[in-house]
Amino acid sequence: MGKTKKGQRAHKLIEYANGPSLEEINGKITVPKDIGFWKTLFAYSGPGALVAVGYMDPGNWSTSITGGQNFQYLLMSVILISSLIAMLLQYMAAKLGIVSQMDLAQAIRARTSKSLGIVLWILTEFAIMATDIAEVIGAAIALYLLFGIPLVIAVFITVFDVLILLLLTKIGFRKIEAIVVCLILVILFVFVYQVALSGPNWGQVFAGLMPTTQTFSTDKTVGGMTPLSGSLGIIGATVMPHNLYLHSAISQTRKIDHSDEEDVARTVKFASLDSNIQLTAAFFVNALLLIMGVAVFKTGAVKDPSFFGLYQALSNTSTLSNGLLIGVARSGILSALFAIALLASGQNSTITGTLTGQVIMEGFVHMRMPLWLRRLVTRLLSVIPVLICVMLTSNKSAIAEHEALNDLMNNSQVFLAFALPFSMLPLLMMTDSAVEMGHRFKNSWLIKALGWLSVIGLTGLNLLGLPAAVEGFFGNNPTKAQTAIANNIAGVLIVAILALLLWTLIELYRGNRRYAAQLAAKEGDAK
Repeated sequence: MGKTKKGQRAHKLIEYANGPSLEEINGKITVPKDIGFWKTLFAYSGPGALVAVGYMDPGNWSTSITGGQNFQYLLMSVILISSLIAMLLQYMAAKLGIVSQMDLAQAIRARTSKSLGIVLWILTEFAIMATDIAEVIGAAIALYLLFGIPLVIAVFITVFDVLILLLLTKIGFRKIEAIVVCLILVILFVFVYQVALSGPNWGQVFAGLMPTTQTFSTDKTVGGMTPLSGSLGIIGATVMPHNLYLHSAISQTRKIDHSDEEDVARTVKFASLDSNIQLTAAFFVNALLLIMGVAVFKTGAVKDPSFFGLYQALSNTSTLSNGLLIGVARSGILSALFAIALLASGQNSTITGTLTGQVIMEGFVHMRMPLWLRRLVTRLLSVIPVLICVMLTSNKSAIAEHEALNDLMNNSQVFLAFALPFSMLPLLMMTDSAVEMGHRFKNSWLIKALGWLSVIGLTGLNLLGLPAAVEGFFGNNPTKAQTAIANNIAGVLIVAILALLLWTLIELYRGNRRYAAQLAAKEGDAK
């Protein structure tokens, strides 16, 4: 590389990277000691907010609201279970980063072969792009609804959120955390306000938090959805693989003395508290969305679960459940607040998606590019299917366009079902290991048991829902032949996923054994 006039190294757009995770912000935030519990918690607060964003992004909205419309409060327990599993997984992710000083991608790559690393990188990139498609659709629709900007132009405008990212990288990571928290509070306020006006039956809300035999049943079908498919939709939209990579990286932003085990333990403790507090906020947002589906709208009133349909339903007095909501709806406040929350959600996800992309690229294939370029490339790739969808439906009715965009968003989430096991399984194996984490920080027997139950359960549910997810690519009313094709494709994919999981499991086991032998040899030499 050449030199700049100031004698500094000139950076290429794409560089080799094998250093600390997100090196520009790694260990840059100092936390004073002996400043009291609440001040210490505040100093560690922030990374959890960036993680929580993924649990309340636009992909969650229609699944929760539609679940409420179709089954009342039955699926409240699914939101609670998903949130508790998320807290468990994010705790392990943060602990892995803090204790091992590697993010999840780096840790996997260090224990597996280059070829498997490339396969897992590509798989995770597809999952991030699938998430980005939901963000593009959400942000573009919000711009259309708020300002009347044509959808094609609105989609292109979403590309320029890279300029926002450029600005944010200049102001410091602590300020980025604060901005994300503010946007989360905006989203929370919007839904608290709308639910408060609706006057839900709180007794039924709390009763719904207890799962029953009906929660995962297939006996009852409403609007083409069974409780099982509704539950799978909520789980799939809630627990996302990229959050595990992100949290294992940004948990390292605080400066830690790794020679002091107590300092490491303090960081793990407060990082976990921060994560659980923020994920509790995400639980309330998702619960409020489901309650909206029950209490804000009349039962069965929302025929169009897309963002367009929900926006219109919030301004249509015939769909709302009581006179107070109807009076406020006439002013346009309800629908406008919904669109504002949608835009805030999309912008929040912009920040976290870009950081995650950098984490997995550096960790799996040891490549680095500037965050703005990373964002530009990912967003342009995500924009392509959205633009194609808009253009193909431009000569059709508005409803056809809305349905096509909604189907694209829902179908894109199929990739999340592929990628999730390949982040959960390595995370659990590594945090279970005393070789990786040390005896003090490895998972307790309770965390280990709950972790395996969650990993096996979520993987099983994702695979169980895969045939229906593939079938969704054929539209709302597939023929018998199309259903058979979807089942065959899903069968092949399930076999491929299980084979890749087995490959990953074997390589991680062997890599851990090699690492244990290396540590033993070093200890022997030291003696």
